[in-house]
Amino acid sequence: MTNEATTTRNPGISLEALAHLGDGRIAYVKAIRSEDLPSLFPQAPQVAPGMQLFALHAADGTPIMITDSREAAVANAWSQELEAVSVH
Repeated sequence: MTNEATTTRNPGISLEALAHLGDGRIAYVKAIRSEDLPSLFPQAPQVAPGMQLFALHAADGTPIMITDSREAAVANAWSQELEAVSVH
């Protein structure tokens, strides 16, 4: 027996349209660990392990900035006329 909800695709929006949802207007703030910093921001200096940081990303996932406070990430989004949303 299969669950129809998990095997049926929703034809209402294409994957391409979903990928461009919010382009240029929406950014998201995501809490990350300092250990994840090199993979997201290769040019960033080394940071002590075990720190909680906040990454601001464009809607398409492009990293914009990294900071040590959620408020600073949201303020940066606002200064760039982006609506910031949080992801968990």
